[in-house]
Amino acid sequence: MIVSASRRTDIPAFFGDWFVNRIKEGFVMYRNPMRPSQIFAISLAPDDVDAFVFWTKNPAPFIDSIKYLDDYVYYFQFTLNPYDKSFEPGLPEKDVLIETFANLSSMIGKDAVIWRYDPVIITDKMDISYHRENFERLAEKLSAYTKKCVVSYVDFYGKAVPALNKIGAKDLSHDEILEVLYDLSKIAKKYNLEVESCAEEADVSQIGIKKAHCIDGELIKLLRMKKGLETSKEFLKDKNQREACGCVQSIDIGIFNTCRHFCIYCYANHHKGHILNNLKAYDVNSPALCSRVDWENDEVRIRLEKSSFKVEKEDLFSEDSFEKPQELCFWQDQDAEDERKKKLLSKLKKAAMAAKRA
Repeated sequence: MIVSASRRTDIPAFFGDWFVNRIKEGFVMYRNPMRPSQIFAISLAPDDVDAFVFWTKNPAPFIDSIKYLDDYVYYFQFTLNPYDKSFEPGLPEKDVLIETFANLSSMIGKDAVIWRYDPVIITDKMDISYHRENFERLAEKLSAYTKKCVVSYVDFYGKAVPALNKIGAKDLSHDEILEVLYDLSKIAKKYNLEVESCAEEADVSQIGIKKAHCIDGELIKLLRMKKGLETSKEFLKDKNQREACGCVQSIDIGIFNTCRHFCIYCYANHHKGHILNNLKAYDVNSPALCSRVDWENDEVRIRLEKSSFKVEKEDLFSEDSFEKPQELCFWQDQDAEDERKKKLLSKLKKAAMAAKRA
Protein backbone atom coordinates (compact mmCIF):
# COMPACT_ATOMS: atom_id res chain seq x y z
CA MET A 1 0.00 0.00 0.00
CA ILE A 2 0.97 3.66 -0.42
CA VAL A 3 1.19 5.68 2.80
CA SER A 4 0.44 9.39 2.63
CA ALA A 5 2.22 11.44 5.31
CA SER A 6 0.19 13.57 5.14
CA ARG A 7 -2.37 15.73 3.36
CA ARG A 8 -3.79 16.59 6.79
CA THR A 9 -0.70 17.95 8.53
CA ASP A 10 3.04 18.49 8.06
CA ILE A 11 4.63 15.36 9.53
CA PRO A 12 8.20 16.11 8.36
CA ALA A 13 8.10 19.60 9.89
CA PHE A 14 6.53 18.78 13.26
CA PHE A 15 6.22 15.05 13.89
CA GLY A 16 9.33 13.48 12.42
CA ASP A 17 10.39 11.84 15.69
CA TRP A 18 6.96 10.23 16.01
CA PHE A 19 7.19 8.95 12.44
CA VAL A 20 10.64 7.44 13.03
CA ASN A 21 9.29 5.64 16.09
CA ARG A 22 6.50 4.19 13.97
CA ILE A 23 9.08 2.93 11.47
CA LYS A 24 11.01 1.30 14.30
CA GLU A 25 7.87 -0.29 15.77
CA GLY A 26 6.74 -1.48 12.35
CA PHE A 27 3.18 -0.20 12.42
CA VAL A 28 1.11 2.97 12.68
CA MET A 29 -2.49 3.71 13.65
CA TYR A 30 -4.88 6.41 12.50
CA ARG A 31 -8.45 7.32 13.40
CA ASN A 32 -11.37 7.38 11.04
CA PRO A 33 -12.11 11.15 10.75
CA MET A 34 -15.82 10.38 10.36
CA ARG A 35 -15.95 7.91 13.24
CA PRO A 36 -13.23 8.77 15.78
CA SER A 37 -13.79 5.75 18.00
CA GLN A 38 -12.70 3.54 15.10
CA ILE A 39 -8.93 3.27 14.76
CA PHE A 40 -7.03 1.44 12.05
CA ALA A 41 -3.60 -0.17 12.17
CA ILE A 42 -1.38 -0.68 9.14
CA SER A 43 1.95 -2.41 8.82
CA LEU A 44 5.00 -0.29 8.05
CA ALA A 45 7.23 -3.26 7.31
CA PRO A 46 9.22 -2.43 4.14
CA ASP A 47 7.62 -5.30 2.20
CA ASP A 48 4.15 -3.95 3.04
CA VAL A 49 4.72 -0.34 1.97
CA ASP A 50 4.82 0.42 -1.75
CA ALA A 51 5.92 3.98 -1.01
CA PHE A 52 5.68 6.89 1.39
CA VAL A 53 4.48 10.23 0.01
CA PHE A 54 5.49 13.12 2.26
CA TRP A 55 3.69 16.47 2.07
CA THR A 56 5.58 19.37 3.62
CA LYS A 57 6.38 23.05 3.63
CA ASN A 58 9.52 22.65 5.72
CA PRO A 59 11.24 19.26 5.85
CA ALA A 60 14.40 20.65 7.47
CA PRO A 61 13.67 19.07 10.91
CA PHE A 62 13.26 15.69 9.20
CA ILE A 63 16.35 15.61 7.00
CA ASP A 64 18.54 13.87 9.58
CA SER A 65 15.88 11.15 9.87
CA ILE A 66 15.89 10.23 6.18
CA LYS A 67 18.48 7.55 6.98
CA TYR A 68 15.63 5.51 8.49
CA LEU A 69 14.00 5.31 5.04
CA ASP A 70 16.81 3.38 3.34
CA ASP A 71 14.62 0.28 2.95
CA TYR A 72 11.67 2.23 1.52
CA VAL A 73 10.59 4.05 -1.61
CA TYR A 74 9.49 7.62 -0.98
CA TYR A 75 9.22 11.10 -2.39
CA PHE A 76 8.33 14.58 -1.16
CA GLN A 77 5.68 17.06 -2.23
CA PHE A 78 7.41 20.28 -1.13
CA THR A 79 5.20 23.39 -1.16
CA LEU A 80 7.12 26.63 -1.62
CA ASN A 81 4.94 29.67 -2.22
CA PRO A 82 5.74 33.39 -2.58
CA TYR A 83 3.65 34.54 0.39
CA ASP A 84 4.94 36.47 3.39
CA LYS A 85 4.32 35.78 7.07
CA SER A 86 0.90 37.44 7.02
CA PHE A 87 -0.18 34.40 4.95
CA GLU A 88 2.24 31.73 6.20
CA PRO A 89 3.24 32.83 9.72
CA GLY A 90 4.86 29.58 10.82
CA LEU A 91 7.38 29.20 8.01
CA PRO A 92 11.05 30.24 7.82
CA GLU A 93 12.21 32.89 5.36
CA LYS A 94 12.11 31.97 1.67
CA ASP A 95 15.90 31.82 1.27
CA VAL A 96 16.05 29.27 4.08
CA LEU A 97 13.36 27.14 2.46
CA ILE A 98 15.08 27.32 -0.92
CA GLU A 99 18.30 26.08 0.70
CA THR A 100 16.38 23.26 2.38
CA PHE A 101 14.83 22.33 -0.97
CA ALA A 102 18.28 22.18 -2.56
CA ASN A 103 19.74 20.12 0.29
CA LEU A 104 16.88 17.62 0.22
CA SER A 105 17.15 17.18 -3.54
CA SER A 106 20.91 16.71 -3.33
CA MET A 107 20.35 13.91 -0.82
CA ILE A 108 17.54 11.98 -2.51
CA GLY A 109 17.49 13.10 -6.14
CA LYS A 110 15.44 15.42 -8.35
CA ASP A 111 12.81 12.78 -9.13
CA ALA A 112 11.93 12.49 -5.45
CA VAL A 113 11.33 16.20 -4.74
CA ILE A 114 8.33 17.83 -6.40
CA TRP A 115 7.80 21.56 -6.10
CA ARG A 116 4.27 22.72 -5.32
CA TYR A 117 3.34 26.33 -6.05
CA ASP A 118 -0.01 25.85 -4.43
CA PRO A 119 -2.41 27.46 -3.92
CA VAL A 120 -2.22 30.43 -6.24
CA ILE A 121 -4.15 33.30 -4.61
CA ILE A 122 -5.05 36.44 -6.51
CA THR A 123 -5.89 39.64 -4.62
CA ASP A 124 -5.77 43.31 -5.53
CA LYS A 125 -2.23 43.49 -4.15
CA MET A 126 -1.13 40.06 -5.42
CA ASP A 127 -2.24 40.17 -9.02
CA ILE A 128 -1.03 38.01 -11.90
CA SER A 129 2.06 40.20 -12.32
CA TYR A 130 3.00 39.47 -8.71
CA HIS A 131 2.76 35.74 -9.38
CA ARG A 132 4.65 35.91 -12.67
CA GLU A 133 7.53 37.71 -10.99
CA ASN A 134 7.69 35.52 -7.90
CA PHE A 135 7.08 32.25 -9.72
CA GLU A 136 9.97 32.99 -12.06
CA ARG A 137 12.25 33.92 -9.16
CA LEU A 138 11.51 30.60 -7.48
CA ALA A 139 11.65 28.60 -10.72
CA GLU A 140 15.10 29.96 -11.48
CA LYS A 141 16.40 28.88 -8.06
CA LEU A 142 14.63 25.51 -7.81
CA SER A 143 14.88 24.20 -11.38
CA ALA A 144 18.30 22.64 -10.71
CA TYR A 145 16.76 20.54 -7.93
CA THR A 146 13.44 19.26 -9.30
CA LYS A 147 11.85 18.18 -12.55
CA LYS A 148 8.25 19.08 -11.86
CA CYS A 149 6.08 21.86 -10.49
CA VAL A 150 2.46 21.33 -9.43
CA VAL A 151 0.21 24.39 -9.51
CA SER A 152 -3.43 25.02 -8.64
CA TYR A 153 -5.72 27.91 -7.90
CA VAL A 154 -7.06 28.26 -4.39
CA ASP A 155 -10.26 26.38 -3.66
CA PHE A 156 -13.01 28.22 -1.82
CA TYR A 157 -13.82 25.40 0.61
CA GLY A 158 -16.61 26.19 3.07
CA LYS A 159 -14.41 26.49 6.17
CA ALA A 160 -11.70 28.41 4.29
CA VAL A 161 -14.05 30.99 2.76
CA PRO A 162 -14.11 33.47 5.71
CA ALA A 163 -10.30 33.66 5.81
CA LEU A 164 -10.07 33.98 2.03
CA ASN A 165 -12.69 36.72 2.00
CA LYS A 166 -10.82 38.54 4.75
CA ILE A 167 -7.66 38.77 2.62
CA GLY A 168 -9.61 39.71 -0.49
CA ALA A 169 -8.92 36.51 -2.44
CA LYS A 170 -10.66 36.50 -5.80
CA ASP A 171 -12.88 33.55 -6.73
CA LEU A 172 -11.94 33.41 -10.42
CA SER A 173 -13.89 31.86 -13.26
CA HIS A 174 -12.53 28.78 -15.03
CA ASP A 175 -11.32 30.94 -17.94
CA GLU A 176 -9.52 33.32 -15.60
CA ILE A 177 -7.88 30.40 -13.77
CA LEU A 178 -6.70 28.97 -17.09
CA GLU A 179 -5.15 32.32 -17.98
CA VAL A 180 -3.23 32.44 -14.70
CA LEU A 181 -2.00 28.85 -14.96
CA TYR A 182 -1.01 29.28 -18.60
CA ASP A 183 1.23 32.21 -17.69
CA LEU A 184 2.92 30.15 -14.98
CA SER A 185 3.34 27.15 -17.29
CA LYS A 186 5.16 29.29 -19.87
CA ILE A 187 7.64 30.37 -17.20
CA ALA A 188 8.08 26.79 -15.97
CA LYS A 189 8.91 25.55 -19.47
CA LYS A 190 11.55 28.26 -19.75
CA TYR A 191 13.36 26.49 -16.90
CA ASN A 192 12.70 22.96 -18.26
CA LEU A 193 10.18 22.22 -15.56
CA GLU A 194 7.24 19.94 -16.29
CA VAL A 195 4.11 21.65 -14.98
CA GLU A 196 0.97 19.89 -13.78
CA SER A 197 -2.24 21.13 -12.21
CA CYS A 198 -3.72 19.66 -9.04
CA ALA A 199 -7.44 18.88 -8.95
CA GLU A 200 -8.53 21.76 -11.19
CA GLU A 201 -12.05 21.42 -12.51
CA ALA A 202 -11.13 23.70 -15.40
CA ASP A 203 -9.86 21.80 -18.46
CA VAL A 204 -6.13 22.48 -18.21
CA SER A 205 -5.33 20.22 -21.17
CA GLN A 206 -6.43 22.99 -23.55
CA ILE A 207 -3.49 25.11 -22.34
CA GLY A 208 -0.98 22.27 -22.50
CA ILE A 209 -0.90 21.42 -18.79
CA LYS A 210 -1.18 17.86 -17.56
CA LYS A 211 -3.49 16.76 -14.79
CA ALA A 212 -1.42 16.07 -11.70
CA HIS A 213 -1.25 12.74 -9.92
CA CYS A 214 0.22 13.97 -6.65
CA ILE A 215 0.16 10.44 -5.28
CA ASP A 216 1.62 9.09 -8.47
CA GLY A 217 1.63 5.40 -9.30
CA GLU A 218 3.94 5.85 -12.29
CA LEU A 219 6.49 7.82 -10.29
CA ILE A 220 6.37 5.17 -7.57
CA LYS A 221 7.07 2.48 -10.17
CA LEU A 222 10.05 4.50 -11.43
CA LEU A 223 11.47 4.94 -7.94
CA ARG A 224 10.90 1.26 -7.14
CA MET A 225 12.66 0.26 -10.35
CA LYS A 226 15.67 2.38 -9.36
CA LYS A 227 15.85 0.40 -6.11
CA GLY A 228 15.50 -2.91 -7.94
CA LEU A 229 12.04 -3.58 -6.50
CA GLU A 230 8.90 -5.09 -8.05
CA THR A 231 7.12 -2.69 -10.41
CA SER A 232 4.30 -4.70 -12.01
CA LYS A 233 1.60 -3.60 -9.58
CA GLU A 234 -1.19 -1.45 -10.98
CA PHE A 235 -2.33 1.41 -8.77
CA LEU A 236 -6.00 2.43 -8.96
CA LYS A 237 -7.52 5.90 -8.77
CA ASP A 238 -8.45 6.97 -5.27
CA LYS A 239 -12.25 7.10 -5.24
CA ASN A 240 -12.25 8.86 -1.88
CA GLN A 241 -10.82 12.03 -3.44
CA ARG A 242 -12.57 14.61 -5.58
CA GLU A 243 -13.42 13.64 -9.15
CA ALA A 244 -10.86 16.12 -10.48
CA CYS A 245 -8.11 14.58 -8.33
CA GLY A 246 -5.69 12.31 -10.18
CA CYS A 247 -4.20 10.59 -7.14
CA VAL A 248 -4.04 6.82 -6.82
CA GLN A 249 -5.19 5.01 -3.69
CA SER A 250 -3.29 5.61 -0.47
CA ILE A 251 -3.78 5.58 3.27
CA ASP A 252 -3.27 8.87 5.09
CA ILE A 253 -1.83 8.63 8.60
CA GLY A 254 -2.20 12.28 9.59
CA ILE A 255 -4.82 14.16 11.56
CA PHE A 256 -6.55 17.46 10.83
CA ASN A 257 -6.05 20.52 13.03
CA THR A 258 -2.46 19.78 14.06
CA CYS A 259 -0.28 21.87 11.73
CA ARG A 260 1.58 24.78 13.33
CA HIS A 261 2.36 26.65 10.12
CA PHE A 262 -1.03 28.39 10.61
CA CYS A 263 -1.34 29.28 6.92
CA ILE A 264 -4.32 31.54 6.44
CA TYR A 265 -5.65 29.60 3.43
CA CYS A 266 -5.32 26.11 4.92
CA TYR A 267 -8.15 23.61 4.43
CA ALA A 268 -6.76 21.12 6.97
CA ASN A 269 -6.81 23.53 9.93
CA HIS A 270 -10.17 24.90 10.99
CA HIS A 271 -9.48 26.76 14.21
CA LYS A 272 -6.30 27.68 16.09
CA GLY A 273 -7.84 26.64 19.38
CA HIS A 274 -8.56 23.17 18.01
CA ILE A 275 -4.96 22.89 16.86
CA LEU A 276 -3.50 23.82 20.22
CA ASN A 277 -5.89 21.45 21.99
CA ASN A 278 -5.04 18.54 19.66
CA LEU A 279 -1.32 19.15 20.10
CA LYS A 280 -1.69 18.55 23.85
CA ALA A 281 -2.36 14.90 22.97
CA TYR A 282 0.91 14.54 21.06
CA ASP A 283 2.98 11.66 22.35
CA VAL A 284 6.08 10.71 20.39
CA ASN A 285 5.57 7.08 21.46
CA SER A 286 1.85 6.77 20.65
CA PRO A 287 0.89 4.49 17.75
CA ALA A 288 -1.43 7.27 16.50
CA LEU A 289 -0.57 10.90 15.84
CA CYS A 290 -1.86 13.32 18.48
CA SER A 291 -4.13 10.66 19.88
CA ARG A 292 -4.06 8.12 22.70
CA VAL A 293 -5.27 4.67 21.78
CA ASP A 294 -7.96 3.40 24.15
CA TRP A 295 -7.32 -0.30 23.70
CA GLU A 296 -10.31 -1.28 25.86
CA ASN A 297 -12.94 0.89 24.20
CA ASP A 298 -11.75 1.87 20.71
CA GLU A 299 -12.81 -0.29 17.79
CA VAL A 300 -9.40 -1.49 16.60
CA ARG A 301 -9.18 -2.70 13.02
CA ILE A 302 -6.33 -4.08 10.94
CA ARG A 303 -6.29 -2.30 7.59
CA LEU A 304 -5.05 -4.09 4.52
CA GLU A 305 -4.95 -2.58 1.08
CA LYS A 306 -8.42 -3.68 0.00
CA SER A 307 -10.12 -4.63 3.26
CA SER A 308 -10.05 -4.32 7.03
CA PHE A 309 -10.68 -6.68 9.94
CA LYS A 310 -11.95 -5.95 13.42
CA VAL A 311 -9.62 -7.07 16.21
CA GLU A 312 -11.52 -8.60 19.09
CA LYS A 313 -10.52 -7.60 22.61
CA GLU A 314 -9.72 -11.17 23.60
CA ASP A 315 -7.21 -11.30 20.76
CA LEU A 316 -5.46 -8.22 22.14
CA PHE A 317 -5.37 -9.19 25.81
CA SER A 318 -5.52 -13.00 25.91
CA GLU A 319 -2.18 -14.54 26.85
CA ASP A 320 -2.75 -17.59 24.66
CA SER A 321 -4.31 -16.05 21.56
CA PHE A 322 -1.35 -17.02 19.41
CA GLU A 323 -1.40 -20.55 20.66
CA LYS A 324 -4.94 -21.00 19.31
CA PRO A 325 -5.08 -19.31 15.89
CA GLN A 326 -8.24 -21.23 15.02
CA GLU A 327 -10.11 -19.00 17.49
CA LEU A 328 -9.03 -15.78 15.75
CA CYS A 329 -11.96 -14.98 13.57
CA PHE A 330 -10.19 -13.12 10.81
CA TRP A 331 -7.42 -15.42 9.64
CA GLN A 332 -9.16 -18.68 8.94
CA ASP A 333 -8.47 -18.43 5.23
CA GLN A 334 -4.91 -19.31 4.36
CA ASP A 335 -4.49 -16.59 1.76
CA ALA A 336 -1.30 -14.68 1.00
CA GLU A 337 -2.12 -12.03 3.60
CA ASP A 338 -2.40 -14.49 6.47
CA GLU A 339 1.14 -14.04 7.74
CA ARG A 340 0.91 -10.27 7.42
CA LYS A 341 -2.19 -10.22 9.61
CA LYS A 342 -0.51 -12.36 12.24
CA LYS A 343 2.58 -10.20 12.39
CA LEU A 344 0.59 -7.00 12.70
CA LEU A 345 -1.71 -8.42 15.37
CA SER A 346 1.36 -9.51 17.32
CA LYS A 347 2.60 -5.90 17.33
CA LEU A 348 -0.81 -4.59 18.36
CA LYS A 349 -1.04 -7.14 21.15
CA LYS A 350 2.37 -6.11 22.45
CA ALA A 351 1.35 -2.42 22.45
CA ALA A 352 -2.01 -3.14 24.10
CA MET A 353 -0.49 -5.27 26.85
CA ALA A 354 2.20 -2.65 27.52
CA ALA A 355 -0.47 0.05 27.82
CA LYS A 356 -2.51 -2.14 30.18
CA ARG A 357 0.51 -2.67 32.45
CA ALA A 358 1.42 1.03 32.49
